[in-house]
Formats: sequence, C-alpha cells, structure tokens
Amino acid sequence: MSEQPTDTPGDEDFLRLDSQICFALNAASRAFGSVYRVALKDLGLTYPQYLVMLVLWEDGTTPVKQLGARLRLDSGTLSPLLKRLEAAGLIRRERSTEDERSVHAVLTEAGTGLRARAAEVPRRIAAATGCDLAEIRDLQTRLNRLTTALDAAAAQV
Repeated sequence: MSEQPTDTPGDEDFLRLDSQICFALNAASRAFGSVYRVALKDLGLTYPQYLVMLVLWEDGTTPVKQLGARLRLDSGTLSPLLKRLEAAGLIRRERSTEDERSVHAVLTEAGTGLRARAAEVPRRIAAATGCDLAEIRDLQTRLNRLTTALDAAAAQV
C-alpha cells in the first residue's frame, strides 16, 4: 500500500470550503459584481445589460438567438434584459425581413452614444483587480481554458 504524497491533500481537505475552486470562482464573481455595480451606475446599466451592450457595440445588429449563445444566457433570462434595454431607449428589437421567426437586437442612437461613456469601465475594473495587464490576460486565458474543459466534461455526462 502506497502512501499519499505529502503535497497532495487528503480527501477531507478536498471537502473544505476553501479548497473548492467553484467557491473561489463564485466569490470572485460576486466581488466583480460589486465593483461593476458601482462602475456601471452612471451608465444606468446592470452588469448583464452591460454584457449585452458590449456584444452589440462589437458586432452591431445581432440575432437574439446568437446574442443568447454568445452570452451563455437562455431566452428566459435574455428577453427581460432586452425588454429593459429597449424601454431605456438603448436598443430596439426587429423581426428579420428574411426570416420572420428571427428577431434582431439593434442599437439605437442613444445605445451607440453610450459606448463612449462606457470606455472607462474596463479601466476601472482592471484597476480594482490590482493586477497588471499581463496578469489579467493570463487569467482570462486560464479561465477560458477552464470553461472549455468544463463544457467538454458536461457534454460527456
């Protein structure tokens, strides 16, 4: 019978809250949420609304289905977000002329204009992390790799 290496925690250590990667990620996400709430207050956006606007600023008019896929949001979550952005005058939803079953999210003039004001948000968030740009890029790369691995694992279940 072989002994466990001293640098590998025993099973009981893996069941400690502070050993859970999911908890560390959730805690970081909640902390980001707090910082984003402050950074986005002047824009009148919530964090999920900000994500929608980021996609539209980047891609322009986008099918709602594609928007949901890109943001990893289901229609039950995305539809109310779009409705609130539309009520705020930042976007409008239009039926596709090619396929009336498809709805597109379209930036309004006000939505397009908000982009310039939002430019400071990533700088504020980066400063709040205490990380330099190389560390942030490395973290993004690692998180993207983690997401890909978890998606693959979930698909196998």
